[in-house]
Amino acid sequence: MDSKLKEVAQVFFKLGCFAFGGPAAHIAMMEDEIIEKRKWLTRDYFLDLIGTTNLIPGPNSTEMTMHCGYERAGKAGLFVAGIAFIFPATLITALLAYLYVKYGELPQVEPFIYGIKPAVLAIIASAILKLGKKAVKSTELIIIGILVLAASLLGVNEVIALLSAGVLGMLYFYLKSKTKSNFYSMSPFLLFLGINTTIAKVSTLKLFLIFLKVGAILYGSGYVLFAYLDAELVTRGLLTRAELIDAIAIGQFTPGPVLSTSTFIGYQLSGFTGALVATSGIFLPSFLFVLLLNPFIPKMQQSKILRYFLDSVNVAAVAIMLAVLFIMAKETLIEWQSIVIALLAIILTFKTKISTIWTIVIGAFSGFFLITIF
Repeated sequence: MDSKLKEVAQVFFKLGCFAFGGPAAHIAMMEDEIIEKRKWLTRDYFLDLIGTTNLIPGPNSTEMTMHCGYERAGKAGLFVAGIAFIFPATLITALLAYLYVKYGELPQVEPFIYGIKPAVLAIIASAILKLGKKAVKSTELIIIGILVLAASLLGVNEVIALLSAGVLGMLYFYLKSKTKSNFYSMSPFLLFLGINTTIAKVSTLKLFLIFLKVGAILYGSGYVLFAYLDAELVTRGLLTRAELIDAIAIGQFTPGPVLSTSTFIGYQLSGFTGALVATSGIFLPSFLFVLLLNPFIPKMQQSKILRYFLDSVNVAAVAIMLAVLFIMAKETLIEWQSIVIALLAIILTFKTKISTIWTIVIGAFSGFFLITIF
């Protein structure tokens, strides 16, 4: 294997083993590994990748791995990075699916997950600070970021917020560059306008097409994934809602993308073959979207008007990460144990040069000891 491909595989397999906490945390870990340590990309370009990736369907953090792999080792790097990142979650989820179908219950991993969540907050905060310094280039972009943050906290769909920020920011900066008039300085404000399982067999082709469809149109969080899968599987009688809830739970507490839920469901419906086709179906659109999108990003950077669009989308993406951080903190920091772990993670992240992966590991074991002892 080419040395660059081997490096890509190693880096993203490692990240795939420890990527807990959702897309914002995954991207924060990538920023540390790809930008800080290895310097594969500039932070500006990494930010452009984040902004554009948020505009396409699919698991954004997984698509970011594909972009980074593409930049490091070409088209082959795109596929190697994506597969390496997805593989650990898929393998772990398949194993858990086997145990679930055989024994009808999930393993007790809550104490470890309890410790990971507050540790992830510090990692996300660090990435927001670094990316924010690059994204905030003017007062107008600060205003756009604040408005997107407010919109996100009020529940506005993140894709709508990003597109609105991009289009309105692009129009504003274009008009400003043409007229130099103070009239348009108000334009950014327009932005505000456990169970024994009965396996229901289904053909592998049908299963593949169901998950291909979901992967091609999915935007948003695990809750959106739940809604899509509920419509595609539960209403058709292929899965009970209780089984779907367990599958989503597996996707939430295993590392990597929550879409590894597809592996679990595929196994429930058609064994290991089902796990393979469901996983392939839901992730295949992401590989194709990134393959088509990546070559256009340098051209977008060179276009003056599209540069305005990217700058506005980038600051909006950082604002959405900040909103995610706020919501996660509100939901996580409710007991003294989680606050202690968060403070420890802040010290490790901001006062030492320890890897984000070790911060995750230390957080997990801290959670286990604090919960089991106290």
